[in-house]
Amino acid sequence: MHTRNLIEFLGIVGKLKTNTRHVWAVGGRQESVADHCWRLAVMALLVAGEFPELDINKVVKMCLIHDFGEAITGDIPSFYKTKQNRVQEDLAVVDLLSHLPEATSDEFTELFAEMAELKTGEAKLFKALDRLEACISHNESPLESWLELEYTENLTYGAENVIHSTYLTELREEVRKDSIRKIEDSAVT
Repeated sequence: MHTRNLIEFLGIVGKLKTNTRHVWAVGGRQESVADHCWRLAVMALLVAGEFPELDINKVVKMCLIHDFGEAITGDIPSFYKTKQNRVQEDLAVVDLLSHLPEATSDEFTELFAEMAELKTGEAKLFKALDRLEACISHNESPLESWLELEYTENLTYGAENVIHSTYLTELREEVRKDSIRKIEDSAVT
């Protein structure tokens, strides 16, 4: 990749460091999209031993690039995201990838297609971790930052994405228990 093109592309996706998500990070600041992608990639690395049959490098790539479109569109929480928002985000991804060398653009385009289809083990693991990371982040956020619908959403979000794995199902249950504890503890204080 030409050095100038690399710098320009990094400038665009670098917006993910300042584009914020609905959730608040530990320490009282709003989480960035980049924060989410980074921790999601770390989760993939940490659970790799549970999925020896999968290409974890591919999963990590999915984790790191899945929100590229949000460098252009910003983040819209999944419970507010419309079909039109998804189309705009997809178009932003196509535009971004057009600035990359052909081989990289082709690889990332294939990864986005694989993530959208959710047929491979790698795509299923990525999606499950993506949903679980969001719930874990919400559990770390002050309860006063939660929307009313998140009191139930955080108990069920991603449940359909973990059913293919005993490990992920157990992890989802632990996250659900943390959500319940958080809600119950707030009712006591």
